[in-house]
Amino acid sequence: MINKIAASVAEALADVRDGATVLIGGFGTAGIPGELIDGLIAQGARDLTVVNNNAGNGDTGLAALLATGRVRKIICSFPRQADSHVFDGLYRAGRIELELVPQGNLAERLRAAGAGIGAFFTPTGFGTELARRPDGSPKETRRIDGRDHVLEYPIHGDVALIQRRARRPLGQPDLPPGGAQLRARHGDGGALHGGQRARGAGAGPAGPRGHRHARHLRAAAWCACRAWRPRRAAFGLWADQALAQWERA
Repeated sequence: MINKIAASVAEALADVRDGATVLIGGFGTAGIPGELIDGLIAQGARDLTVVNNNAGNGDTGLAALLATGRVRKIICSFPRQADSHVFDGLYRAGRIELELVPQGNLAERLRAAGAGIGAFFTPTGFGTELARRPDGSPKETRRIDGRDHVLEYPIHGDVALIQRRARRPLGQPDLPPGGAQLRARHGDGGALHGGQRARGAGAGPAGPRGHRHARHLRAAAWCACRAWRPRRAAFGLWADQALAQWERA
């Protein structure tokens, strides 16, 4: 039986290369693997593409990673909020690229990577600016059962950083309920995984809600973090409306 627990954060993240795509679990400030992000900052990889639901809050966690200037592009569904000043400044200065993806599409593109799906059609985003590729060219569309759809491709990650409740020698996930479904999808898309356990969580068999990934984690790093607290979050605007509102601001 292979024990997949790394001895330290540094060991787990040692193979993250320049230009890697990093999938970071979490929803706003809930479930952010702060210690793993700090470890990535210390590791020094540059020219990263980061995938998360948001684009950082305040000055810690994902925002701290963005502030280093080592993230070339961020793929997310909700980039702008009251405390996203780090991302706002970088984007307006032209120092970071943004790919805005509706939240459901983001989750499904990550899941598709783990499931081996080449591409999929979805009605979400059709007829909006989100039906264009980052270079401005139109995405492929198809009419299915009388409804227009857009072709979307999987998001494959080189590494996935996820907060979880307990360490499992085999790498099985056991996620706190807050934002767990989105974190599970980040785990689906990653080739190498680092799991950060919440303070006080120990080893043992995964609970009935524990197995949410398409596969077990290949590597895991363990460190203490702030005790997990359940939080509520809402996605109040459709992604195209949010983009329009942001451009007018």
